[in-house]
Amino acid sequence: MSLFRHWGPRVLAAAAFAMAGPVAAQDLSAFETGPVFTDFGPHASVEGASELPSFSRFAIAFDVAEQAEDGARNRGFESAARFINMHVAAGVPAGRIEIAVVVHGKAVRDLVAGDGNGSQAMLRAMLDHGVRFIVCGQSAAAWGVSKGELIDGVEMDLSAMTAHALLQQDGYTVNPF
Repeated sequence: MSLFRHWGPRVLAAAAFAMAGPVAAQDLSAFETGPVFTDFGPHASVEGASELPSFSRFAIAFDVAEQAEDGARNRGFESAARFINMHVAAGVPAGRIEIAVVVHGKAVRDLVAGDGNGSQAMLRAMLDHGVRFIVCGQSAAAWGVSKGELIDGVEMDLSAMTAHALLQQDGYTVNPF
């Protein structure tokens, strides 16, 4: 038996346990929701951060491919809400923030209307605020999701690549997080 086969799994488990400690020790007490979305999108104010000019225009595309765990909210969708809350709290007028969430892969399932969708209420609030959700038509076809199954207001495009190309032509940048 090789040494790695014998000790490798134990070493990897010990390393994972050691790395979990700092994550568990995070202090999230400084995080709050709002001012736009009060039930989701937590953020913290940052003392000493550069002041954002109120005339800034943020046109940001979020790329989401990871599906939420059963009954949970999609973390990629919530990141877009967090961006809005964080920047409005920092003084950027809400009307100067334009967000599009391009959804592909298994995450298209998180845009389907139904009781088991933990993201549904959050999506509705974000859509009502003007956030665009654009589904990759190729992923929808691959996962058997039709336009009629999507939450009202969700858009369908030919592909995620198409959506990103069109958004870039409209001045959107892609958020890498």
